Amino acid sequence: MAAANPQFLFDFGSPNAYLSHLVIPQIEQRTGVKFEYVPILLGGVFKMTNNRSPMEAFAGVKNKLEFHAVETRRFLTHYGLKPYTMNPFFPVNTLLLMRGAVAAQFDGVLDRYVEAAYHHMWNEPKKMDDLEVAVKAMTESGLDAARLFTRTKDDDVKNRLMENSQTAVARGAFGSPTFFVGDEMFFGKEQLRDVEELLGAGKGR
Repeated sequence: MAAANPQFLFDFGSPNAYLSHLVIPQIEQRTGVKFEYVPILLGGVFKMTNNRSPMEAFAGVKNKLEFHAVETRRFLTHYGLKPYTMNPFFPVNTLLLMRGAVAAQFDGVLDRYVEAAYHHMWNEPKKMDDLEVAVKAMTESGLDAARLFTRTKDDDVKNRLMENSQTAVARGAFGSPTFFVGDEMFFGKEQLRDVEELLGAGKGR
């Protein structure tokens, strides 16, 4: 039986998930394995696990955030990525965007939606928790944004995002980016090296 595809549990509000998204195509090309993108609501996961964002959790820890910046520079260099622009509206409430991702998944356009949402969150950052801004941006990216964001009010979309987030926590997740290769969990963009090593060894189940 073929092994299940590795999963990438993501929320558009996480800059580290964005950087992971930029690296995943490289890993897919080298390993020949396609990642499955699983939308979760990071705020919901935080509440269920009593977690907080690094900027909040480590705000009072001397040298911690400074080292995180060094770590990020090393990551960018290692994978040949350009520095990203911090969204000036950060933190952005991603409930609308993540429900939109589920709606896009139901409509079979998740790949296009993910590219567009990450572009408008981190490449040309905007206030993407403003419905009017989000509709305009995603429409300009060629998506039927009015339909997708209308779908965010539907119970099947709301329930799927909630279920994804609850399942993630039940499996051991506490934030994003989280990756699963079979039952093996990896957290943080730096562990993509371990994910690739495991995929390359053909041990994913």
